[in-house]
Amino acid sequence: MAPKTRARVSKRTASSGKVNDDDEMVGSKKKAAASVEPSKNKDSSEPPQYCHWLMKSEPESRFQNEIDLKFGIEDLKALPDQTGCWDGVRNYQARNFMRQMKDGQLAFFYHSNCKEPGIAGIMKIVKEAYVDHTQFDKKDVHFDANSKADNPKWSMVDVQYQRMVKRFIPLSELKKYHLQHRAKGGPLKDMSLFTSARLSVQPLTTEEFEFILTLEDKEPL
Repeated sequence: MAPKTRARVSKRTASSGKVNDDDEMVGSKKKAAASVEPSKNKDSSEPPQYCHWLMKSEPESRFQNEIDLKFGIEDLKALPDQTGCWDGVRNYQARNFMRQMKDGQLAFFYHSNCKEPGIAGIMKIVKEAYVDHTQFDKKDVHFDANSKADNPKWSMVDVQYQRMVKRFIPLSELKKYHLQHRAKGGPLKDMSLFTSARLSVQPLTTEEFEFILTLEDKEPL
């Protein structure tokens, strides 16, 4: 079981035998963690490196094996030190993105699988990827019988609440900007929320992250 001071931050991921997020998840620190922007060189054998993220979680109750998978931003905020582990990711691409995360980087906390999905707040990565203990817990909904202690398949990171966004930024509004930018050019034209919609952990370019922050001070589209 997760330590009492940690959250059971159960994430739903795609292509892993888990339930999928069809609508699939901080203001901002004055200094974002330094990192290299994604490489534009398609011939590069190195994976692109990101420094901002969008991470999805369910703010409304949903029970699986008598365990409530609910975990919204208010739940993170209520934890000791406002910090919890982001466990339960069972998609390889999402896992690999978490393994790229660096201490101090920022992520949007995205509410998914709910009446109104969208960006609710900002959190910070405070511990880089380490072994997700839930893969070995037979009572946990994220137990993986094929993962071995000497060669674990799944990782998690620790995240800390930073703040709520000034106004909730719904998926419907982000989609309008995405369609506008795809047609006429703009920072959200290739946003993973729409090009890889089912992933529960997604990378953001600095341009995407900063544009979304500007929406806080604008009237809804």
